Amino acid sequence: MMAGVDMLRVPYPGSAPALTALLGGQVDVTFETLLASLEHIKTGKVRALAVTTASRSDILPDIPTISDFLPGYEATGWSGVGAPRDTSIEIVLKLNREINACLADPAIRSRLAALGGSAYATSPAEFAKFISDETEKWAKVIRFAGIKAE
Repeated sequence: MMAGVDMLRVPYPGSAPALTALLGGQVDVTFETLLASLEHIKTGKVRALAVTTASRSDILPDIPTISDFLPGYEATGWSGVGAPRDTSIEIVLKLNREINACLADPAIRSRLAALGGSAYATSPAEFAKFISDETEKWAKVIRFAGIKAE
């Protein structure tokens, strides 16, 4: 959408089949997670062109970001922890404190980094805003592409 590039999307049921198609020459490019593709990059079987995150990866520091060429581009996968809406604020805050303490642990941070990930300890309010911002960003892409629910 941002670059005006028309690419044919070829859906695969996961990273392994998509990378197999890339390695076998059935597709020319794939957008894969660093975790799924890192070993192929390290062995030279796959050439990393860019990362989709806002900043360069600590484990592939020589690989540029797409935003180096297309300012404002960022597409990241993320995981978070949620609770049912009626969960008491005391429980939410306690879970948040404990999860943030885990994410501050150097061993956990190191393991995440080795897998190409990062940890962001936030408050429940900051996480809610992040989800709202992500929803708004991707809603624009969905509308632009004319994607409809099946």
